[in-house]
Amino acid sequence: MPSIPSPLRTLFSLCGGAPRLPCAEIRQVWPILLLLLGTAGLSGCAFYSFTGASIPSRLETIAIPIAQDNTSSPLNTIGSDLTGLLTDRFVDRTSFSLTTNDAAADALLTARVQRYTNRPTGVSGDERATTNEVTIEVQVRYVDQTRDSVLVDQSFRGAASYDPVEAGLDGERQAAQNALGNVADDIFSTATSNW
Repeated sequence: MPSIPSPLRTLFSLCGGAPRLPCAEIRQVWPILLLLLGTAGLSGCAFYSFTGASIPSRLETIAIPIAQDNTSSPLNTIGSDLTGLLTDRFVDRTSFSLTTNDAAADALLTARVQRYTNRPTGVSGDERATTNEVTIEVQVRYVDQTRDSVLVDQSFRGAASYDPVEAGLDGERQAAQNALGNVADDIFSTATSNW
């Protein structure tokens, strides 16, 4: 019978002896076990989630103030809507706890809606808009306050289309929500993939 690799011997001894698997199956499984054990050893350095997001373990709390809306958008909740989307992503998908104390938070994420446009992108033969596109641009600053270090300082842009004839103002609102969702996804991805 071929010998069992030493990492598996150690694992088997902790589990009360060798499993009752044929040697060929053991040889197929042990590289996966080694990979899992190695990954577990890295967990002291950062938090990893199934979304692919990673946050340094020193960052436990985050403050996300209500996003400023510097636009003349007809949608008066755009700042609070963006803040809600960012909070969902950073608190639900990471180890962060949300705090309202900006100064005491380990991380601070501020956002400012800089531009909102609603333009026709498709026109029919009688010169009527058949498709409009809502575009939203947001300036974001994400700071590691434990090290006084700026992690992200850039603009993000999201867009979504709708039919202005059939959907009207409700269509514009839904397109704006979709564009904000795209922006929030990009912000989250950028902020959590730099480690």
